[in-house]
Amino acid sequence: MTVLSGLEPKAVFEYFEKLCAVPHGSGNTKQISDLCVGFAKELGLRWRQDEANNVVIWKDASPGCEGAAPVILQGHIDMVCVKTEDCAKDMAKEGLDLRTDGEWVWADRTSLGGDNGIAVAMILAILADDSLVHPPLEAVFTVDEEVGMDGAFALDCADLKGRKLVNLDSEEEGVFTVSCAGGARLDCFLPGVKEPLEGEAGYEIVLEGLLGGHSGAEIHKGRASANQVMGRVLYSAMERFPGLRLADVRGGRFDNVICSKNRAVAAVPADCAEDFEAFIQAFDAALKNEYAGCDDGITLTCGRAALDGALSRETTANILRTLLAVPQGVQAMNVDFPGLVQTSLNLGVMGVEEDGLHFSISVRSCIASQKTMLIQRLKAILELGGGSFSLRGNYPGWQYDRNSALLREVLAAHQAVTGREGSVAATHGGLECGLFIEKLPGLDAVSFGPELHDVHSVQERLSVPSTQRVYAVTRELLERSAGK
Repeated sequence: MTVLSGLEPKAVFEYFEKLCAVPHGSGNTKQISDLCVGFAKELGLRWRQDEANNVVIWKDASPGCEGAAPVILQGHIDMVCVKTEDCAKDMAKEGLDLRTDGEWVWADRTSLGGDNGIAVAMILAILADDSLVHPPLEAVFTVDEEVGMDGAFALDCADLKGRKLVNLDSEEEGVFTVSCAGGARLDCFLPGVKEPLEGEAGYEIVLEGLLGGHSGAEIHKGRASANQVMGRVLYSAMERFPGLRLADVRGGRFDNVICSKNRAVAAVPADCAEDFEAFIQAFDAALKNEYAGCDDGITLTCGRAALDGALSRETTANILRTLLAVPQGVQAMNVDFPGLVQTSLNLGVMGVEEDGLHFSISVRSCIASQKTMLIQRLKAILELGGGSFSLRGNYPGWQYDRNSALLREVLAAHQAVTGREGSVAATHGGLECGLFIEKLPGLDAVSFGPELHDVHSVQERLSVPSTQRVYAVTRELLERSAGK
């Protein structure tokens, strides 16, 4: 018996468990892409798989519904892979260990990948259900959404006929998303070469216990970025101990995840060792006070460490000044959707390599001009510090269409199934809808999905009852779209 075999909708959770059984982190999607192709073959459906591993599957309309407008059902097949420190699983080679209590589904000591595996599972279940009355269906499964929407960028949409797009990549049930931020990734660099020590004491400084989270969905919650806070800690230490030299500062794995742990290594004048340890203890207390209520687990510690070299004092000062100047978090709020973040950025990944400090920043805004302004600001900061950057994954936002016919249809389907009115919202997260709208002129799009909590973290969990309702809403929408 499989772990999720007792859950309903049965077909949805069967497909979800099969998807979770194969590794599918961003950049490692060949196996799950082939699995989706295998499902299409089993169902006798027409399919296409491109070089990027995107998959498109077509299903003809139900008899008598051939004249209905095609509907595109879309989700992405990659996930963000994170695990606890005591988890020995190789997520590049092994599937997930699923758990459920009947109300929630999660993975043991790893992220779940409900973002966006549950969308793929629901779409596959719809494709497999010959009892459902539906219009022509075009199922689109993209890759590497989590690292810059690379799959959507690469997808050739010439053979897609649908002009209604149902994106199932949202995480709050009953909330129907009609707009999202555009974004870009900046790969930043500050030069520096390590030099021999001069009798200093080596220290490892560790900042951990932070919640982290998705830099689109949770950036407004005031959670600390370990990368940014460590830059502040080291700059303050350099002010207090002018001879401090940086050997490493390292944290994060993904641009779009608020970093939850950073480890730095520094050389401190030997006669300052005891004072340095006391300084770190005092800073730990200050951080606990600052982040009480939003990051209660924050902990800053230090311990002696063996070093074979460190950056010069001048290079250290330049890097730490620049890091202190780099903004983090919310930069502007949206006036049309109260409570919505309009513009933000996240310092997701950083580390000292042989040639200097490399770090990556995710920039988001639903206003194109503000996104440009923030990129310009980062460029100016880096240039003042003698650094440079390259831009990648620059994707468009999705502007709200107040006249969306699809939105009215989705809200009606939700009302019919649940008896409740849905709410219309915009998200600061990035969705692939903007790219599809750019590629398919006249496309009408709505994004929704079941309740998912703490995505991109080891606390990620999926609501079973919510999945049941959202699947029912999707089926109701398709039946209405079929004209029956």
